[in-house]
Amino acid sequence: MSVSPYHQHTVAGPVIFAGIGLHTGAHVRVAVRPAAPDSGIVFVRTDVHDRDNRVPVRGDAVVQTQLGTVIANAADVRVSTIEHLMAALAALSVDNCVVELDGPEVPIMDGSSEPFVQILDRAGRRRQEAARRYIEILSPIEVIEGDKRATLTPAESFEVAFEIAFASKAIGRQRVDLVIDEASFRKELSNCRTFGFLREVEALRDIGLARGGSMENAVVIDGDRVLNPEGLRRSDEFVRHKALDAVGDLYVVGAPILGRFEGILAGHGLNNAAVRALMEQPRAWRWRAYAPELAEAV
Repeated sequence: MSVSPYHQHTVAGPVIFAGIGLHTGAHVRVAVRPAAPDSGIVFVRTDVHDRDNRVPVRGDAVVQTQLGTVIANAADVRVSTIEHLMAALAALSVDNCVVELDGPEVPIMDGSSEPFVQILDRAGRRRQEAARRYIEILSPIEVIEGDKRATLTPAESFEVAFEIAFASKAIGRQRVDLVIDEASFRKELSNCRTFGFLREVEALRDIGLARGGSMENAVVIDGDRVLNPEGLRRSDEFVRHKALDAVGDLYVVGAPILGRFEGILAGHGLNNAAVRALMEQPRAWRWRAYAPELAEAV
């Protein structure tokens, strides 16, 4: 279906999938279901029965950002590694849905957003008779941590620029700069996988992370070499994955953004810091409808 920029959307019907968590290694079954207008995206832990198991996605619900984005509710029910699914929901203009899962972590699939795009394509999308509102950036918002920086600045569309630099010759310095819409996300970002260094795997597993990681769901680097037999999907797959992460991390704010995001050496933590800075600076943005003539400050 063609997606209207003026209306909210949900999935047309339920769709079910399963896989393992990157960090927990747990096998998790997931169902994405339609939801009412203005309800947003809500994760539901169906394996939790002794307390509130609904975890609405909000910028201030993010409680952890080490190698992934983790959200929690007031009862400390958590859902981990939401960013790749969130990026697909953002790119495909899904405003409202319920994501039920019987474990603590969204499956990693192949380490990219492409499987989630395909899953949402199977579900289809349904237009809802409710206006879609955008967060229009009016003045710069910036967060800095040492040599790392994340900024939001005014723009007529949603743009993402990202720059990374690693000592490994397999990565080096890379930059990507894109206008993000459904077509560009599908073509330029969706299949770019997460990555990690072999030397870090044992340390990560000692602290309970990367237990489900493998070359089936991540690009693995050893020194200056990519270990995956199939190699890279793109020569700059690393920075494109970082841009993909940013699309998902920004969507936790609860609405699409009209503005430009730029991340320099940033990651999930700084992405969320930019979201929190946005929420704390209400004069730096306004709600508006898609059409310029319908712009409305509230």
